[in-house]
Amino acid sequence: MTDSRVCRGIGAIIGDIVGSPYEFDQGNKSEVFPLFSEASVPTDDSVLTLAVAEGLIRATGQGIEAARASVIASMVTWGRDYPYAGYGARFLGWLDDPVPYGSFGNGSAMRVSSAGWLFDTLGEVLAYAEMTAAVSHNHPEGIKGAQATAAAIFLTRTGMGKTDLKEYIHKTFEYDLSRSLAEIRPAYRHVETCQGTVPEAITAYLEGDSFEDVLRKAVSLGGDSDTLTAIAASIAEARYPVPAWIFKEAYARLDDRMRTALEEYQQFFGNRSIPVKAEKPHAEC
Repeated sequence: MTDSRVCRGIGAIIGDIVGSPYEFDQGNKSEVFPLFSEASVPTDDSVLTLAVAEGLIRATGQGIEAARASVIASMVTWGRDYPYAGYGARFLGWLDDPVPYGSFGNGSAMRVSSAGWLFDTLGEVLAYAEMTAAVSHNHPEGIKGAQATAAAIFLTRTGMGKTDLKEYIHKTFEYDLSRSLAEIRPAYRHVETCQGTVPEAITAYLEGDSFEDVLRKAVSLGGDSDTLTAIAASIAEARYPVPAWIFKEAYARLDDRMRTALEEYQQFFGNRSIPVKAEKPHAEC
């Protein structure tokens, strides 16, 4: 696994796995903790990240309505095939009747990362991010969380620095990014909304100085750690190389079906040109 392409799109999955043992405020509010243990497993964040990526790829070039149908079909299939991944009760109901239910939960942001990688303009990224959210999470805050996450990935991978990204996210999505992690951490608790997760995840990325550092900073906040860390890591991989050992630890925790889907995702990258202006080449994977 030395090909640099394999780093694109796995950030959210790594973040999910790293954060999974610390969900529901089970961490120690510290950046010092084992990144991987027997309790480190892929959850619904990874399942739906792969489902959305699959849905978008299989509808490539067919337009947004075809992509919507493809994403819904993939999400339903994956969700039903992984019924114990940790979905919320309302999403479990959606799997039986996939109609939007006005959610502003952070599920729309945790699964959106592929939209930040698969399109060539910011306008497309925002449109497809909105679509992937609105199939279930059609509340304005649910859509905003997905769009902010996907935009942060796209703008980072195409060369935008952290200062400009912070300004763009604040002006475009009205997220308060003025608080430092040190200010957020003491009172931060488990919350499953986009507005209570996405700004914190972006802040973890903004303060981190490597992929691993972003992981540690995100988990140190506590709260909905798997989702928060999935969002933060999905942005971080667009700037920082993913260390080989971290990739290998996460990959080893995926089952064969997940690995096959991930490989399909990477094959798609191999067949088209994806502009990336990362801080360093993604060569450590």
